[in-house]
Amino acid sequence: MIESTGANPAHLSPSDVQKKLLMRASLLARIRQYFARQGVVEVETPLLNRYPVTDPQLENLQVSHPFARNKIDKWLYLNTSPEYAMKQLLSLGSGSIYQISKAFRQDQPGRLHSMEFTLLEWYRVDFDMQQLMDDVAALIHAIDPDQTRKRSVQKLCYRDAFIQYADIDPFTATAQQLEAHTREFIDIDFTDQPKDTWLDLLLTHRVEPRLGHETMTFIYDYPKSQAALAQLRQDDAGNTVAARFELYMNGIELANGYQELNDAEEQLARFEQDNVTRRAMGKTERAIDQDFITSLRSGLPDCSGVALGIDRLLLALNE
Repeated sequence: MIESTGANPAHLSPSDVQKKLLMRASLLARIRQYFARQGVVEVETPLLNRYPVTDPQLENLQVSHPFARNKIDKWLYLNTSPEYAMKQLLSLGSGSIYQISKAFRQDQPGRLHSMEFTLLEWYRVDFDMQQLMDDVAALIHAIDPDQTRKRSVQKLCYRDAFIQYADIDPFTATAQQLEAHTREFIDIDFTDQPKDTWLDLLLTHRVEPRLGHETMTFIYDYPKSQAALAQLRQDDAGNTVAARFELYMNGIELANGYQELNDAEEQLARFEQDNVTRRAMGKTERAIDQDFITSLRSGLPDCSGVALGIDRLLLALNE
């Protein structure tokens, strides 16, 4: 997508169009070269799925099923990411894999959001979260067209990032304290929200804009309430946290990674809790992907995985 490079294609000259297409093609070629050297296999999984995601923060685009046999199968859902299908391959013994895939989400279009975009997603068997962060940094160093610009790597835990940039401890502060603190910096017209709402606002308005300038900044060890499909662990302060990280460059979130949860019953419980949250938010409950749960029960190997936005990466590498 030419739009992903930050320009309106209607205002581009033919030479600009060619330049941007070549830039994108070259980036994808370098990504494939990196994984070929690493022995990571490229795969392709379906874009249409029987089940939507339960995540309260995500909404699938859906397509009417022309051959549905019953009301339950009336809709098919476009991927918000290829995660579930790739984990099914991992459970079948694929080994480390990657995919460059289209993804679709009901997001309000903007500079950093689109209903259709391109994801690079990969999984490394026997990697922990720290090893995968190093792998992400190595990939970006390998594919950056400006090889004279060696970006330093910064790793900052979520708690320290909030203390440093938002002047509050996200683990010890109550929802009321976070709300009061948020109102000092952001003009908002709602109240009495869950703790994660205030954390998200402080993250996007106070923390994120200050991350990844001249560096690759990894934020890791998120609150356990934001674990999604990540394992839980104890941090150095004794807090239970999600073994999850995000990568920022130039204040933009580029990637979201997990040390992957492979406990099927825990994952099922999280999906069920997602539906509780959806009900509380006035959203429609979603059918749980039983095929995915079955694959976890069959045995997902110890692994870590990450999804990186190709369109945002192009922006970051060319700013």
